[in-house]
Amino acid sequence: MRALVVRALSDDLSGVGLVEVPAPRRYPGQLLVRVRAAALNHPDLLMTRGTYQLQPPLPFALGMEMAGQVLEADPDSGFARGDRVVAGTRTGSFADLVVVDASAARRLPDGIDWARGAAIGVAYLTAHVALVALGGLKPRDWVLVHGATGGVGLAAADLAQALGARVIATSRSPLKLGIVASDLPLHGRLPADDFRGAVTTLTNGGADLVFDPVGGDVFDQSTRCIAHGGRLLVVGFASGRIASLPTNVALIKGFSVIGVRAGEHGRRNPAAGRAAADAVWDLAARGLIRPRLHAIHPLDDWRQAFDDMAAARHVGKLVLEP
Repeated sequence: MRALVVRALSDDLSGVGLVEVPAPRRYPGQLLVRVRAAALNHPDLLMTRGTYQLQPPLPFALGMEMAGQVLEADPDSGFARGDRVVAGTRTGSFADLVVVDASAARRLPDGIDWARGAAIGVAYLTAHVALVALGGLKPRDWVLVHGATGGVGLAAADLAQALGARVIATSRSPLKLGIVASDLPLHGRLPADDFRGAVTTLTNGGADLVFDPVGGDVFDQSTRCIAHGGRLLVVGFASGRIASLPTNVALIKGFSVIGVRAGEHGRRNPAAGRAAADAVWDLAARGLIRPRLHAIHPLDDWRQAFDDMAAARHVGKLVLEP
């Protein structure tokens, strides 16, 4: 079968290639799945460079989440050949076939196509763990979402408004924010380089939650426009700079800084992880959340998708189809 494999770490994808590899072997308790769509996430790009916290031994196949059709399953697994499923894989989804634990898979709800099914899990689970499990989101909360035109930021904005929050979105691109605003009822859209004063005015004091996958200067400004008792959710560092917090600012304003690793959250507390995933897929099945797809590429065109992500040309999710 074909798989997108990292053979050497590099900054220019020169160590990545689509190659023929042996088909995976299924063991008891696992499913063999024909991949129909797999979504690209920023950690996939970071893993090609060796700059993500998960650093698999070389060589390894990329791809953290997929939707596909079951080819083989144990009789007592609850799945059968032909079932439509979704699963997170951490690695290996950018391939023709993948093996996943039956306990980690779930049926793709009717009415959700392969590409959107593949695009829900990682981004929306991260958003739900951040905003709900860790952030304690309540209806009518003010939620400031940074990087709101990328996959995880857009998922956070979509999820927050579906749960009744008032969402303010920031991005470096006014054009991209306009595209997002055509799909979501935002309460504000602001430039990523100058939002502090506008957020304080819009919210009459500060945002209750800040969802920050950007870091750097964005984090710095966020500490100045968060409400007393607010929660600043650290999701990533897309800006390239890891910020430092003057602790006197946190003391005076009484806010919390919370690190978000959705996968680790579920691994340390499986019941909480399942509850978050159940909540996300229930909202998806009811049509209350819907990932925006920027582009769907055949697996042969993987480089275009990775280049678009590296250059931040996308609005929403990038999907590869074997």
